[in-house]
Amino acid sequence: MTARAWFPALLVMALVVALAFLTLPVAAIFLNAPPSRLVESLGDESARDALLLSLRTVAISMAIIVGVGTPAAYLLATRRFPGRTLAITLVELPLVLPPAVAGIALLAALGPSGILGGAIEDAGIRLALETAGVVVALTFVASPFYVRQAQAAFETLDRTWLDASRTLGASEARTFLRVAVPAAVPGLAAGGALALGRALGEFGATLIFAGSFRGVTQTVPLAIYDRFSTDFDGALALSGLLVILSAAILLSVKALGGAAR
Repeated sequence: MTARAWFPALLVMALVVALAFLTLPVAAIFLNAPPSRLVESLGDESARDALLLSLRTVAISMAIIVGVGTPAAYLLATRRFPGRTLAITLVELPLVLPPAVAGIALLAALGPSGILGGAIEDAGIRLALETAGVVVALTFVASPFYVRQAQAAFETLDRTWLDASRTLGASEARTFLRVAVPAAVPGLAAGGALALGRALGEFGATLIFAGSFRGVTQTVPLAIYDRFSTDFDGALALSGLLVILSAAILLSVKALGGAAR
């Protein structure tokens, strides 16, 4: 091998090793059991309960994330104010928190004995060990993915569009709804897809804050954990379903990224 050829060969070898390491475990989910057995396992009532609960809580969580996160991201992208860097850091913090820490943090803040726990219970709202707690956990861990992507999308907008809208007499709210949001849709959709994927796969914070009760708080990741020691085929089936959903989300993000360019 010539002196010039060894480095390209090393690059190829590194890529092959990385792909093998990252692909084999995912492929093994579908190779360990025939598709018919996986489909049969998905027909189990507990699996359906977990899937329906995941879809319902994720949908509510995403509505909250988009409804609150979009104007928050617009503010961070279009304003310079004291404490802005701190605000962005606080938004990003859940991205790097270990899942167990996120769950403990939610209990300390919103649990029955938490900082706001008494006020929440006085208002007749129960979060810990309830379906509402699942929504809170999903929103907490997934929202930074959307807010940061939405902020980046708004920051790339041509400010002359916003200025022209204001010059023509549109209010800031109308400019936001009619100009900024439509122009940032590809970035917002990509952020939504990333948050959706994170919410679908959330495990640790949900387990600690909401528990794992079938039909109440047991989402698909929790059902996988509950099954893997007693019904490995069932765990494989649910895992395969999440792999398919995650792949679809990833492909949609890439497609939206290509459309944005």
